[in-house]
Amino acid sequence: MKAKRLAAAAAVSALVLFCAVALGSSFAGFENGAVVRNIRLPRVLLAFMSGGALAVSGAVFQSVLKNQLASPYIMGVSSGASLGAALVMLTGVRIAANFTLPLAGFVFGLAAVFIVTGLSARLDRNFSNNTIILFGMVFSLFVNAVLTTLLSLFREELKTLLTWQLGSFALKGWTYVKLLVPFIAAGLLGIFRFTREMDILSFGEAEAEALGVPSRRVRGQLFFFAALLTGSSAALSGAVGFVDIIAPHVSRRIAGPAHRVLLPLSFLIGGSLMAAADLAARTIISPSELPVGAVTALIGAPFFVWVYFGGRKK
Repeated sequence: MKAKRLAAAAAVSALVLFCAVALGSSFAGFENGAVVRNIRLPRVLLAFMSGGALAVSGAVFQSVLKNQLASPYIMGVSSGASLGAALVMLTGVRIAANFTLPLAGFVFGLAAVFIVTGLSARLDRNFSNNTIILFGMVFSLFVNAVLTTLLSLFREELKTLLTWQLGSFALKGWTYVKLLVPFIAAGLLGIFRFTREMDILSFGEAEAEALGVPSRRVRGQLFFFAALLTGSSAALSGAVGFVDIIAPHVSRRIAGPAHRVLLPLSFLIGGSLMAAADLAARTIISPSELPVGAVTALIGAPFFVWVYFGGRKK
């Protein structure tokens, strides 16, 4: 049954990708092959991979922290990655050729994880999940304030930075797709190794330890790979929110909590949602474009409220 649901989700994703490639600001379909190959196809694939990566990362944070509202965005990972990417864009630093931007996103996103978990462990001996989420939100607000300050100081780059920060897949091309693939592959492979441990952790840390799962070490490794997915995606396409909350929640409703199915389903749903949001962003007010983050926020904010108040009622 779960295999059929995965197959159905894959079919829906293929349909979404087809529509996203076929439709554009000019609604020219597949008539212009060069436009499809060089502009639309890489853009759609980049959006799909970014959405899938954020969704899997969100599933990890929600499962490990046992909170359906936890996400890389709320935990400060997306903000940290955005800060790293912004500094690279402003300074022009090049460390590893074209890989500088996603590497910076990963490093700063991982640093955000270490800062949040380190402060949480220092101030809360029990290292509770709620404390981690609270410090993540505070850290995210602080980093966003730093980003706002940078936008004010570098007015010449203001439009470029603001457009990127709100999320955009425009004019990225195959170069960005090729840059993102190794980071996505490494992050997914790393996380998929821990599907059994994540299932056990859902029962609680004490139970996991009793069953031989070193909860803190496993949680640290999962955060590492989640930061790899989130940091690289945010660095290349901006900090797009809510996909990392919506997709895992919907996937859990469809397939249940077993991570062997939950994670790939989250990737498919998150990727489809991002590709659809990007399609809406470039067609609603054509020939102009909306920021992708604005489209996902219009969907995600009511969803966030629904999940929050639904949880309180339960």
